[in-house]
Amino acid sequence: MRGLVICWILIGGLGFLIFPWYVTGDGFFSINWIKEYSLEDYGSVLPQVFINKKYWLLPLTIPLFFPLTTIKLNQNNPLYSKIFLYSGLIGFFYFFLQGFSIGIRGWNFEIFQSIFGDVENQFGVGLGAVLTCCTFIFYITHGLSSRGWLNGDNFIVGSIGSIIILVSTFVFFPIFRMFTVAFKGTEGGYEISNFSDKIFNKGIWGLDCTYSDYACGVFWNTVTMGTLTAFSSTILGLAFALLIARTSFRFKKTIRILSVLPIITPPFVIGLAIIILFGRTGVVSTFLEWGFDIEPSRWIYGLPGIWFAQTLAFTPIAFLILIGVVESVSPSMEEASQTLRASKWQVFKTVTLPLMRPGIANAFLIGFIESLADFGNPLVLGAEYDVLSTEIFFAIVGAQYDETKAAILAMILLSVVLVIFYLQNQWLGKKSYISISGKGDSGVHPELPQKTKWVIYSTVLPWALMTFIIYVMIMFGGFVEMWGVDHSFTLKHYIEAFSVDWVKDRGLLWTGTAWNSFNTTFTIAIISALPTAAIGILTAYLLTRHKFKGKNAFEFGTMLSFAIPGSVIGVSYVFAFNVPPLELTGTGIILVIAFVFRNMPVGVRAGIAAMNQLDPHLDEASSTLNASSSQTFRNIILPLLKPAITASLVFSFVRAMTAISAVIFLVSANYDLAVSYILGRLENNDYGLAIVYSSALIIVMLFTILLMQLIIGQRKLGRRDQSAGILQGNLG
Repeated sequence: MRGLVICWILIGGLGFLIFPWYVTGDGFFSINWIKEYSLEDYGSVLPQVFINKKYWLLPLTIPLFFPLTTIKLNQNNPLYSKIFLYSGLIGFFYFFLQGFSIGIRGWNFEIFQSIFGDVENQFGVGLGAVLTCCTFIFYITHGLSSRGWLNGDNFIVGSIGSIIILVSTFVFFPIFRMFTVAFKGTEGGYEISNFSDKIFNKGIWGLDCTYSDYACGVFWNTVTMGTLTAFSSTILGLAFALLIARTSFRFKKTIRILSVLPIITPPFVIGLAIIILFGRTGVVSTFLEWGFDIEPSRWIYGLPGIWFAQTLAFTPIAFLILIGVVESVSPSMEEASQTLRASKWQVFKTVTLPLMRPGIANAFLIGFIESLADFGNPLVLGAEYDVLSTEIFFAIVGAQYDETKAAILAMILLSVVLVIFYLQNQWLGKKSYISISGKGDSGVHPELPQKTKWVIYSTVLPWALMTFIIYVMIMFGGFVEMWGVDHSFTLKHYIEAFSVDWVKDRGLLWTGTAWNSFNTTFTIAIISALPTAAIGILTAYLLTRHKFKGKNAFEFGTMLSFAIPGSVIGVSYVFAFNVPPLELTGTGIILVIAFVFRNMPVGVRAGIAAMNQLDPHLDEASSTLNASSSQTFRNIILPLLKPAITASLVFSFVRAMTAISAVIFLVSANYDLAVSYILGRLENNDYGLAIVYSSALIIVMLFTILLMQLIIGQRKLGRRDQSAGILQGNLG
């Protein structure tokens, strides 16, 4: 422990005395400052104080180095914990106070101006400031653990403290900055009347509606859409999971690939494919008119079309959550039920399904939130059916540019999610769902009831076939002149997007128009996937295995970013991180941060669903062997969470490759992403190029997902192969 303390003091010292305190012109991670070390431009705190006369940085020296006085103190001494706790709190508070005290026009508070004099501006925090701030956070958490909080476990206290700081900085702070706009008046000040006029608008809460014209208030439209999508995606996801895990179907791998295709499809493409198939002049509509004299209609536009597209898009998320849960149900419990002469249906209804309740509830919650946050499908297929996400989007990027309206709608949307979150917890109750206890468990899952299997087959196979047809159409669209109009064969779209030329003097040149955004998107997606999964799984472990004050608020904070529409997240990030001290807009870092904290809740929910099935006695057994909590988490828990880790990695990677609502406000000339490129092509009616790019992304994501699953591997539970068990049962 003494070595860990010294290590963190050294890290803080390096950040304070060596590394640039403010971000350099070449970027946060640039190392060019080492070659051209200029004290005035790239200096650490001491040059900033004595050369640039920024004397307000000097007081940070005291709380940063004062813990050196504890080197000879016993950790059980009360003074030891007080020194670390108060040094961390004072340093952390003063760090942000001095940072936010300077605005783009100078000091924000007159008292500092009278003490330190005039100041022109302030740059964003650099690597040195970040390392110093991290050291203060360690001081706080180490001080709390030394006082005996959570049994003095540094790993647990440090993990909780770090996640709280991260979520507060990158979730609560941007949303707070955004929500302050809800009370903004027309003159620039803050008015309650403007807030009340917009929140009680009839367009939000109106009930005068009919099915034909969708005239309901946008709130009721949104709740209806979210509920329908959550139910259908959860049921289909469970059916896919049962087919893969509990049947001897020969083409499981093919079905598994088809089941995840929609989640790796860029936005707008599914909606466009559905229109080409089912629109008034679509392939299916034309065939029905020709063969059965059924007049084409516009049924695909509005609620039916959105529901269909969202179910197609979000079923894979439910499947990824539920497949690990279905595989985790202990065969011994089902076999015990069979020994009591229970039928296959009774075993499935009274044992199997109840043990899956955490996964089903989490899949429903994620499906509901995803539906509410989605604006791509409602934008393409919504017609007159307005929902909160599209209203927020147009309030921000439309001609009206009404930030107050967008913030108010976001508050309403968050309230809906919180209600669903509460109902989900009530449905789960305090029952136990443990089915993996660490004891011998080499049984085989019993066969599903025959009728249940036929229901699953009749549901999954037609849906998989339809998914296959849609993706054949998408791939086909890349090889024709104009999808849906001119089907002459051509390769011009692929050549324009991904051409590669060899120039004698310059070598290999990536001349295709899509290469720049493709490389940027892939790099940022890979970088953001790892911290997304790590933070999500660690958070799930803390929530399910440890009790501490504020646990419910902690869980709420980790889910908040998923409840807010991506467009609001993007705009709130612009408000929060467009000016010093947290100046991140226009950089690749803000894209990574947005993806991490937007997608982290999926890792949390998948981890919670899996952790609920792991017996806490596994942790206790590890502790009796003198293993620390970090060793238990690394060596015992993580290997049993491989399905949840895979789900989190896959989801975060593909969402970073395909997300648009949040990042459309954050992309820049240097960091142009695939979705903005595709959107630009669609706006120019260049469907062929958009489809070619989308097809390439789908193939790359499929390959990357398979590679991730290969690297992570499968969880070993010591069970016999399901198909072998079924065969043995049939022979018996």
